[in-house]
Amino acid sequence: MNIRNCRSCGRIFNYLSGPPICPACRESQEAKFQEVKEYIRAHKGVGIAEVSEACDVEPAQIRQWLREDRLEVTEDSPMFLNCESCGEPIRSGKFCERCKNKMTKGFNDALKTGHHEPEKPEKHDSDGHGARMRFL
Repeated sequence: MNIRNCRSCGRIFNYLSGPPICPACRESQEAKFQEVKEYIRAHKGVGIAEVSEACDVEPAQIRQWLREDRLEVTEDSPMFLNCESCGEPIRSGKFCERCKNKMTKGFNDALKTGHHEPEKPEKHDSDGHGARMRFL
């Protein structure tokens, strides 16, 4: 069991995955996300500062939702994010399509070259005890 303190409210909770916030704060954050999403739909072309003020959400939280691909900047918006690899303007996420493709190719190449027969464990019978478990 992984017990942590909630980053938002400080309560103790059983941490499973994702951001270290308790279920109550996660629900509250999700409600805020839905509010932000509806505000953006109703007010096309708004900036982060306006959304932040109108919905009482930190600009950093809005940027995080953009980086997580939960929100997307419109094509005609003057605001944009930058690719974390090359700095190219992007609408959401962390990387531009070119860098994503480059990383995917690199991972695939690494898997192809790194794929070989698993090594067989060496036998060390020289001490006469074989492969028995040892305790300290």
